[in-house]
Amino acid sequence: MAQEMQGLPRRVALAHEWFTPRSTGGSELVVQAIDSLLKEQGIEPRLASLVDGESNRPGSWLYGRKVLTSPIQNLPWGVSHVQQYLPLLPMAIEQIDLGDAELVISSSHLVAKGVLTAPDQLHLSYVHTPVRYAWDQMHAYLERSTLARRGLGPLIRWQLHSLRRWDQLSAQRVDVLLANSRFTARRIRKFWGRSAEVLHPPVAVERFRWDSPRDDVYLCLCRLVPYKRVDLVIEAFNRLGLPLLVVGDGPERRRLEALAGPTVTLLGSQSPQQVELLLSRCRAYVYAGLEDFGIAPVEAMAAGAPVIGLGRGGLLDTVRCAASGTEQATGVLFPDQTVNSLVDAVRWFEQRRLWRELDPAVLRQWAERFRPQAFAERFQNTLRRVWSEHQKLCAVAASDPGEMPELRL
Repeated sequence: MAQEMQGLPRRVALAHEWFTPRSTGGSELVVQAIDSLLKEQGIEPRLASLVDGESNRPGSWLYGRKVLTSPIQNLPWGVSHVQQYLPLLPMAIEQIDLGDAELVISSSHLVAKGVLTAPDQLHLSYVHTPVRYAWDQMHAYLERSTLARRGLGPLIRWQLHSLRRWDQLSAQRVDVLLANSRFTARRIRKFWGRSAEVLHPPVAVERFRWDSPRDDVYLCLCRLVPYKRVDLVIEAFNRLGLPLLVVGDGPERRRLEALAGPTVTLLGSQSPQQVELLLSRCRAYVYAGLEDFGIAPVEAMAAGAPVIGLGRGGLLDTVRCAASGTEQATGVLFPDQTVNSLVDAVRWFEQRRLWRELDPAVLRQWAERFRPQAFAERFQNTLRRVWSEHQKLCAVAASDPGEMPELRL
């Protein structure tokens, strides 16, 4: 009865790509936030993913929970290296049976949106990105692919071609699409031909102090993977001769360490407490990657740190550029993903002494727009609205079998 009064169904399934200790990024935080929101409404969602390596790990938010999994769970190294089975993942996600759910919510950056649902089931998908390496970033991915350099390029291209076809097809099954940024919504329109409502993900801004004294060091914080373009940041600071700390780990670390000059220090992974301290004291947060949304820049602003970032992608939703004359600016956006463009931006930031001009209190106030409470309120309102509309359409279909109503929001 409680759920009926709140306008939500009793049986809800929550699907995500994978739950493993090796992947705990922004998309996993969104899944956790949705799960918490549903439980606050008295709904215990049925969890589903390709693989589950978390429900038996003490300390995990999923410890002791039951998770429906795909056949990949039982393959060799399936849990720890699920992405190595990429050609099988579209078929694998379709093997998960969510037939008893009235409402299916998927959190998708690869294949989760492809779960199969019936006409009387409402499927809402929160999309973090259409598959980057299958669409607009395919050529950059192939340039850095070890397998492609070993002569397997044609095979990989064929696999990505097949993935694109399935990706576009499976997107048509979803009833309601939510995008994490305007950039992601534009990519959804371009690649899938669908409209998506924008709902920014939750950022735990309350973790950070914004009123600490600033040091003279710049900070780059992210996973050390190719598309984050930490190499551009390091090369820029080598040229500038300014102090830079790089926090994070990943397959690019050895190459980046070899690239780093005397003013650049790679710290590797750091504890959450150390990350909070570094963000609260750095002169500015620097980032050169093309992000779909980008949680770290919002965390930096929550800690009172200006952002120097690429003026494309999700950062256009989160950073207000001082160079454009925007009131209450929160950072500087440079136009091109090149060393020269970043060098020019940092020099301008230094010459204007913007770390003094950009008020940390204003940065924190802006970051508050992305707090978890704002996400929860909007997500809950969206759920109620689309579920109510879905029920009306189902009622029309039941009363007149000749009608074929469709929910496309």
